Amino acid sequence: MDDPDGDPGAEAPGGRLGVSDIIAGPEPGPSSATTAEQYRRDLLAAGFTTATVTAGHQAAPGPRSAIVQAGKPASPPGTLVRPMRAGDATDVLAIYQAGLDTGNASFETSAPSWEKFDRVKLPGHRHVAADATTGTVLGWIAATAVSERCVYAGVVEHSLYVHPDQHGRGIARALLRAFVDSTETAGIWTIQAGVFPENTASLRLHAGAGFRVVGTREKLGRHHDRWRDVVLIERRSPAVGA
Repeated sequence: MDDPDGDPGAEAPGGRLGVSDIIAGPEPGPSSATTAEQYRRDLLAAGFTTATVTAGHQAAPGPRSAIVQAGKPASPPGTLVRPMRAGDATDVLAIYQAGLDTGNASFETSAPSWEKFDRVKLPGHRHVAADATTGTVLGWIAATAVSERCVYAGVVEHSLYVHPDQHGRGIARALLRAFVDSTETAGIWTIQAGVFPENTASLRLHAGAGFRVVGTREKLGRHHDRWRDVVLIERRSPAVGA
């Protein structure tokens, strides 16, 4: 997990959308209404990082009413936090590698291919912070499932990387906030990660976002010819399963 922010600075306000609309019902047939899933995908494509479409009661076949809610997180001036896209691959992997090169981000030493990244990272919880003018990715956050067992369906492990030239702007803080919002909207109850104890900035960032230290696994693995400890941290949702 890459070294995150120092002083976050000011942030541009985010926003929330809430509307009542009509969506297509589950029965096949002619209708100009959008399905709930397509509505949600369109909101994410428009830059919202959370999107839910809750169908109302249906008294007869055909379109039904729905409550649509979506959110865009606040972000540092000149940046935009949005869902990750396939076109971000080059920037995302370059930032990943730059973080690994610091020696304090992960046991890994080289970034994976985009095909592997895309295969293991959960599609609903990948966000980037991009330059609002050029679209260049400045940082990213994503998650993997910790297990295929049903009992762990609400537990994920996340990774957070910010370009070395962009530290101190509040980017990591904005990405983490967007990630927490998207996971809670999806019913995720625990976010966990392992952090090298030398990465004190990351530990401070996560403590400020409600993460607690579970413990330290001593000499968990060798990295660059030396044994490394790993601090285990987690955030338990105060809303999901409370």
